[in-house]
Amino acid sequence: MKIIADENLAFTDYFFAEFGEISHKAGRTLTAHDVQDADALLVRSVTQVNAELLQDSQVKFVGSATIGTDHLDIQTLDAHHIAWSNAAGCNAQAVAEYVITALLHVKPDLLHAKHNFTLGVIGLGNVGSRLVKMAKLLGWQVLGYDPFVQLDDVEQVDFDSLLKRANAISIHVPLTKTGTHPTYHLIDAKAFAKMAADTILINSARGPVVAEADLIADIQTTGRKVVLDVFEHEPEIRAEVLDLITLVTPHIAGYSLEGKARGTQMIYDTFCQTFGFNADKCFESQLPVCEQYFKDQDLTAVLAQDLRQIYDIARDDANLRACIQQGKVEQKAFDHLRKTYPLRREWAAHAGPKA
Repeated sequence: MKIIADENLAFTDYFFAEFGEISHKAGRTLTAHDVQDADALLVRSVTQVNAELLQDSQVKFVGSATIGTDHLDIQTLDAHHIAWSNAAGCNAQAVAEYVITALLHVKPDLLHAKHNFTLGVIGLGNVGSRLVKMAKLLGWQVLGYDPFVQLDDVEQVDFDSLLKRANAISIHVPLTKTGTHPTYHLIDAKAFAKMAADTILINSARGPVVAEADLIADIQTTGRKVVLDVFEHEPEIRAEVLDLITLVTPHIAGYSLEGKARGTQMIYDTFCQTFGFNADKCFESQLPVCEQYFKDQDLTAVLAQDLRQIYDIARDDANLRACIQQGKVEQKAFDHLRKTYPLRREWAAHAGPKA
């Protein structure tokens, strides 16, 4: 069996080496020639798996170790009877922790704000629901908006109400352009006009959910604090955008060691089911022990004292800004940051409470 795998997938050899030859490739530049004689294709969100890529191939399985599926042409996969799988929820905890870390970096006094701070969560799926639970651990009030999901433990409101009432808004939706509730440019000039100038905006979902031109105009007018892990035109990012944004990171919100390993595990399980193999491996056996920060202290005390040691988000911001050359961050530099990213550990690995 021949397997083509994105070179940035975690623990690929551990999970798949027994099944045949693995060829590790740069996911963003995969071609039809690369996958022509492959039996299985293991990717991330940077690979567009479509009819052009799969033309004249013998691929029987496509596994994407990612939450989203907007990079998969599911209609083509189904039409050619190619089994496929994504890893919904694999890095949900990592993204939720990223959002909390970003908010505390932008506004440290939120750690003790309790019910005086209201977080608005757009999208209440795997990530959004985790974030709701973590925000409540900190005593924050939470508002949710999701036309497709109903949660009993959060006050759900309509879109406009969330924009008007939240002190910070975090986006956790897939990128869609059709249907009853498309998310492309969901946050545009009209949405910004309904938000208070001091409302913080965080986007760690998909770049085009926020209209970049409208975002720039809004910040220039309001001075709004914004956190972006994703960008409308990535992997190239203009310096003008970075200069205006309060905190920027290179699409790594979900880049925890656990999240990466869990994603590979999930597509491994489906791969085994597809081909009739016994799935007898687990990612937990491959994780090293890390520094124990939580011990007997409560969550707030640990975050006040050790958050930077747990995850130094300012370093990610500085590393991305350092890549600016001739007025922009180019694809090569952006991809290098992601490829060489030092995977952080989720809070539970430090003996923290599971959110």
